[in-house]
Amino acid sequence: MPDPARRHWLLLILVPLARLRFLFILGAIALLVAKWDILAAKYEQTFHKHDDDAVTADTEYFCPMHPAIVRESKKDKCPICFMPLSKRKKGEASDAVLPAGIASRVQLSPYRIVLAGVKTAPALSQAISKEITTIGSVEFDESELKNVSSRIKGRLEKLHVNQTGQLVAANQELAEIYSPDFLVTMENLRNAIRDKNPNLEANARDRLLRWNILDKEIDRILDEERRTGKPVRNLTIRAPIGGHVLKKYVMEGQYVDEGSSLYDVADISKVWVQARLYEDDLAFLPADTHDSKTGLATRKLPVKATARAFPGRTFDGVLSFAFPHLDQENRTLTVRFELANTNHELRPGMSVSVTLQLNAAALATLPAGKGLDFHDGKVLAIPEQSIIDTGARKYVYRESSLGTFDGIEVILGPRMLGPNREVLYPVLAGLKENDILVTGGSFLIDAETRLNHASASVYIGGSSSSKTSPAPIRPSALEDTDNKILTEMKKLSPADRALAQAQKFCPVQQDTRLGSMGPIIKLEFEGKPVFICCGVCDKAAKADPSTMLARVAELRKNPKK
Repeated sequence: MPDPARRHWLLLILVPLARLRFLFILGAIALLVAKWDILAAKYEQTFHKHDDDAVTADTEYFCPMHPAIVRESKKDKCPICFMPLSKRKKGEASDAVLPAGIASRVQLSPYRIVLAGVKTAPALSQAISKEITTIGSVEFDESELKNVSSRIKGRLEKLHVNQTGQLVAANQELAEIYSPDFLVTMENLRNAIRDKNPNLEANARDRLLRWNILDKEIDRILDEERRTGKPVRNLTIRAPIGGHVLKKYVMEGQYVDEGSSLYDVADISKVWVQARLYEDDLAFLPADTHDSKTGLATRKLPVKATARAFPGRTFDGVLSFAFPHLDQENRTLTVRFELANTNHELRPGMSVSVTLQLNAAALATLPAGKGLDFHDGKVLAIPEQSIIDTGARKYVYRESSLGTFDGIEVILGPRMLGPNREVLYPVLAGLKENDILVTGGSFLIDAETRLNHASASVYIGGSSSSKTSPAPIRPSALEDTDNKILTEMKKLSPADRALAQAQKFCPVQQDTRLGSMGPIIKLEFEGKPVFICCGVCDKAAKADPSTMLARVAELRKNPKK
């Protein structure tokens, strides 16, 4: 029996060793779990080198329709289209590019389409219009401003209009002036008429005309003298136009010289509105806004104005003039509008909002409409929410097949309004009539393409590299095959559609329906059309044309259910 001291030392040594052995076993188990995938792969490489379904260092299995789907075994199928996988060398198709005009391509399952709120609609020609709204100030119509001046020297005996702002009518008496020169000349005229001296009469009348006293005024004075039997001592000055007295320069009893200003009269039954348009809107102004010789408007585009003083009221007018130069400080162009103001409600100095309204007919004649393809007053236009604007370029997503969306670069015209006042952009290039366009959820599809490459097939014909392989796509819902086939059939011409519907199945992959793999491909052998389901079948079909024609004839004669 060992003594107690020896047993004590044995326990001190054996107990830590037992604990360390336990920790060593736990560490070995953890290492085995962590490296299990590597060990399993080494085992497969060692004991299954001749397995045809196993991937090698240089090969991989992929879906021809969804090249981002990559598997290690041929036994797997594509989770999106359920097509058998094909074998290829890694990096074999890395140089494939998208078709011309397509910047990106993304393929989504129906569940993801619903989750993202994706909405589609055909691109159609629509009636468009343009509205440009600006703020301006009401001003006097300069062509309707008149200065009333004294025709001769004399003293103002009476002012019939003696206050600023007074409303006067055309030909209304404004003032009476006493002038010795006028009395002498009228006496000479009366004497010439009495003596029947036409030369003296002509000289007297000519002198009065030089004082701007017209013949009808002279005849009126003579008639009044015959009626009353007394000579007219004062010359009456009348208003040349109807309007308001803008300014009064004289007082009653004041002596004035020939040409002295008496009144300024302004007619505000028509007013001007001076406003500014931004440089971006200049293409919506006609090049020939006014006649260079007369200065008058040659094309009067309609406008509507509103004022804060009259809510709910609109005033009709026209664009009458555009200045020939821009303000370099704020990059704006001053334009002038003419507004009817029969009831004198718009007063100079007021602020108004003016909207220039251009319909399709007007747009077609303006510089902004030169690049637009108008048909019956309509032009191909797309909604604002379908556009992805990167700053330098603009993109839209077009549904090329069911669940497949192509990013298309487009060239668009300026911002317009649709029939229901929705925002539209006319298409100059990139799209054609009846293309199925994504009108809702475009930004989510774009984000899916840019940020989540595991969920977006880069493009048909692309390939993963030997070093980086995208994660496999897991379907979240089954694809609506019937709807997809119907969509692809509609893309064919009516004659080809009838033949494809009669054939129904691909002659290469005889259990695959036309359209289920994407766009239907048309081939011709001996002048007879043959339709195949996808580009993968192209080589096999061309290798044996006679067999393909026989199978197509059989399919059309005895169609499968």
